[in-house]
Formats: sequence, structure tokens, C-alpha cells
Amino acid sequence: MAQQHLDPTDPTAEASPGLPVPPEQGGAPLGDALAGYLRGQATEFLRALRLHRETGGNGGGARGFPGAAGDGARESVDAARALRRSARRISGSLHTFRPLLDAGWSEEMRPELAWLSGTLGLEHAYEARLERLLLALHRLSGATALPVRAPDAVAAGGRAVRTARGGGAVPDGAGGPAGATATTERGTLTVGAAKAGALLERQLTLARTRAHSTALQALGSARFHAVADKVALLASEVPLTAAAPGTGLGPLAAAAEERLTDAVAALPLVTAGHPYNAEALVHGLSPEPSPHPQDGPWHQVRLLLRLYRYAREVLHGGDAPLDVRLLTAGQALNRHRDASEAAAAAAQAARTPRITPATAYALGVLHADQRHEVEAARFAFQQCWQKHPVGTSWTREEAV
Repeated sequence: MAQQHLDPTDPTAEASPGLPVPPEQGGAPLGDALAGYLRGQATEFLRALRLHRETGGNGGGARGFPGAAGDGARESVDAARALRRSARRISGSLHTFRPLLDAGWSEEMRPELAWLSGTLGLEHAYEARLERLLLALHRLSGATALPVRAPDAVAAGGRAVRTARGGGAVPDGAGGPAGATATTERGTLTVGAAKAGALLERQLTLARTRAHSTALQALGSARFHAVADKVALLASEVPLTAAAPGTGLGPLAAAAEERLTDAVAALPLVTAGHPYNAEALVHGLSPEPSPHPQDGPWHQVRLLLRLYRYAREVLHGGDAPLDVRLLTAGQALNRHRDASEAAAAAAQAARTPRITPATAYALGVLHADQRHEVEAARFAFQQCWQKHPVGTSWTREEAV
């Protein structure tokens, strides 16, 4: 999804005692450090764009974009990921440190970068969601061998599913005889699970194909070229305000930390401390396809945590340490997001007209399983957030 943009930061906010600052600078760095960070991210963006074009990704058809076949596919996947990574960091920094940047330029850049990052991420999101759901279905069916998606299933838009040792294709959930089976290492998967997997593969492969086409069109559009031109200018000149070079970045980064802390404090962590949250299942298969009412605040915390991480990167330059709590909390919130979206996809598939009762039942079980995964991720977040105070332990793993 495209990155949301929050309320303006408060440049007068007090520095937080939990926010480490580089000791060699005698305090928080000044606006020049922000300019250097943005120039560095812009350079990374342009380097990734050049690699993407060299591997055939710029309007060169499916060969050069994530999920496609071809000699340059892997490099193009990495290039697209690097493009998203730089776009997110530039956009996040423009938000957190907005008072130090030219207002008109910043307001024009942020939504364009969010559009680009969201567009490039959709195809991968659909692919990962499908893999998650198929593995969950396989686990819930009680089979021991992992499913292997048949190449012809992908080519045909997901109309078949094969298991690790199975040789027969299973019709999708909208048709086929009631007694159809799929062979596995131990015997027979339930008909409902097999058909539910075929239906999910058909729907999510179609969505992934459309996202692939949308991304290719976006990379060849005048809108994207305008964004790339502005990033190229940013690599050489950052439009800071007149007062920015002498203004400390600490208060603005501390404001980002405070917004994160306040959002976490507003989460229902007491509910997340229980192993079973029946209320979380109430709205799952309702006719209303709106997002789950409990998920929004958690998604917001995930966004705020990311913005705070980026603010720390600005303060520390290229050597930003990651607090163990931020790392673990981010992983838990990523799992929460993935399970929430997977549950929504299962619920959407269950609303497909004319599916068999066995298929609908399997999708309902799958939906409940993913909602339990949501609750497990919330519990993991609660445990890590309350256990580790900020700044107690550090790790040098790569931030993505």
C-alpha cells in the first residue's frame, strides 16, 4: 500500500532521553546531516534505476520486472527493491524533517514517492500472500510434504495446484466434481482445501499479473520520469530552508519517537496478552469488505516505527545502530500485516459466488488461522516492547 502521511512534526519538541546521539558530534547533528542523508538516498535511487534499466526492466516487458523469467530477472528484482527502499527513506525523511525543507517542494515530492513505492511493492505483496496462504492450507490439511506450485498453474493464471508428489491438477473452487481429490505424500487432501487453494491461486495470480502490468506502465510513464528527474536534482542539491544548516535534528527525531510511543500506548495490549481474542473473528467473513476494525491502529504503529527508524538513520548517518526492541517489534508488526492481509484475502475468496460448501468451509478455517496469526504477532509485539527498554541492546542487521 502507498505510504500514509501523518500530521506535521513539531520542531519545538523536547529531545527524548531514549534517543541516542553520536558522541563525536557533541549532540544531535544539524541540518547539513539531513542534506547528506537525502543526497545519499537519491544516489542509491539513481543507481538502482540504472541497474533496473540495464537488466531490461524499463518498459522491456515481463522479463525485466520482479517475478519474471530471464537472465536479468534476479538483478531486476533487486533493483526494484532498492528503488522502493530509497523512495521510502526519502519520503519518510521529508515527513519527519519537513520544517527544515522547502515546503512546496517537500509536499510535491512525498506523495509521488509514496505512489512509486506502493506501485512497485504490489506484485511482490500478492506473490508473498499467495505463498503464505497455500502453505497455511497445506499445514491445516495435515499433510507432511510441502505443496509445489505447478508451472502450468502460473502460466494459466492459477487454474491448477499440485502437491509435492501429486501429479494431478485440481480444478479451481468454482467448478469440478464434488469428489475430486489431490494426491499427497500421505494420501488425499480434503476436497475443500484443494479447491480453496486453487481458487486463491487463481484470484491472487490474476491480481499479481495486473500489479505487474501496472508497475511496468508506471515505470514508463511521464509521472515516473518526473519523479526520477526530481530525485536526480536532489542528489546534487537539497532545498533546505535558510535556518536549516544551523538547526539541530534531535528535536524532530525525538518528536517521531514520541508519536511512536503514544501510538503504542494507545494499542489494546491487554487484549493482545490473551491467547484467544474471539472479538477479532466477529467481522472476518461479514459481507462488508472493509478492513478489519482492530487492525488499523497496529498498521499505524508499524508506519510510525518505520519513520522513527529512518529518523535514527539520519542522525547516525550510515552507521545507525538498531535497538533490539525496534528490530523485534518491526518483525512482529510485519508478521501482523502479512497475516491480516492474508486473512482478508481468504475472506474475499469465501465470498466468491457458487463455491461448494467444502470450499467455503476450508476458506473459513484458513481465515480463522490467519486471524490467530494476527493475535500471535500482537502478543509477540507486546512481549518485546514491554521487555526491552530503548537503547539497552544493539544489533547491526540490515534495515529494509
